[in-house]
Amino acid sequence: MRSLIFVLLVAAASAKTFQRCEWARTLKARGMDGYRNVSLADWVCLTKWESSYNTMAKHHNNDGSTDFGIFQINSYWWCNDQIMSSKNGCNINCSELLSDDVTVAIKCAKRIVLEQGIRAWYGWLNHCDGRDLRPYLDGCGL
Repeated sequence: MRSLIFVLLVAAASAKTFQRCEWARTLKARGMDGYRNVSLADWVCLTKWESSYNTMAKHHNNDGSTDFGIFQINSYWWCNDQIMSSKNGCNINCSELLSDDVTVAIKCAKRIVLEQGIRAWYGWLNHCDGRDLRPYLDGCGL
């Protein structure tokens, strides 16, 4: 029983939900502002609608794949979840995307944009494309 509680505490400790401006500053510091002509506001908007800035977010899709982490990166195309056959375009285990250290997630998101563009994310298409995104950076001092 103690082991189970310890495992649950460790898992909870590695989860992080960023505040909007904290996340914007993190993205900017990691070179995401303007990467492949994608604005910082686009990235903040995308991740708001994909995961609510939650590094532990998971979504199971109807096709059997799963979206992982703050960018909701898909297990069929971009990472290996050890469950289904994967293209694994980012050459990573999906579990690496479920961490408060967003280094791997950002690297993979950059790869996705390089290969498919920002339009690869439905969250961006449905909530950010063609909209005024200035409110996503308001009050952040960026």
